[in-house]
Amino acid sequence: MDTLAGAVEHALEVKHSRFIARAAPVDSAEAAQAWIRTVSVADATHNCWAWRVGDDYRSSDDGEPAGTAGRPILAAIDGQGYDRIAVVVTRWYGGIKLGAGGLVRAYGGAAAECLRVAPREPLVEYADVVVRAGFEDLGCVHQAIETFGADKQEETYAADGVRFMLRLPASEVQALRRLLRDASRDRVQVEPGD
Repeated sequence: MDTLAGAVEHALEVKHSRFIARAAPVDSAEAAQAWIRTVSVADATHNCWAWRVGDDYRSSDDGEPAGTAGRPILAAIDGQGYDRIAVVVTRWYGGIKLGAGGLVRAYGGAAAECLRVAPREPLVEYADVVVRAGFEDLGCVHQAIETFGADKQEETYAADGVRFMLRLPASEVQALRRLLRDASRDRVQVEPGD
């Protein structure tokens, strides 16, 4: 799964109706709703939207016939493999009715094209781990921190050694554990974070 690297927009005109799709990364349902409120245009005919944050999602047709706007926008989000994003497609009516199929194509197409050309950013699941090491093993611990690009959250010194709280991609925890085990002859302990 990916998210957006930043906010994007895409404009489209269909039978004199103007559509502007805007998308942005969000990290919660509340953030999605707040962003939707900020980019919705008050004098537009419709501001239809959808968002997904993990298993949580919502969509709105904003007065368009049921299922012709919000669901196609959500389908574009899912079809492009995005998570933690919100999309608003704003429409200014141009005087020609598009019909249900035309609305689905216009809203879904505007959202899909906006997301297709957007810069992507992979979603990475992080894990916190506690590393306990004696002073004789600090060199290999610091080298492992650098090798894995771990973020040192905390470093606590005691009489018998050092306790590190690290954050790193969850997919790298086992490799870190193996490296430290081998480098220290199994003296360094790696445990799940607090």
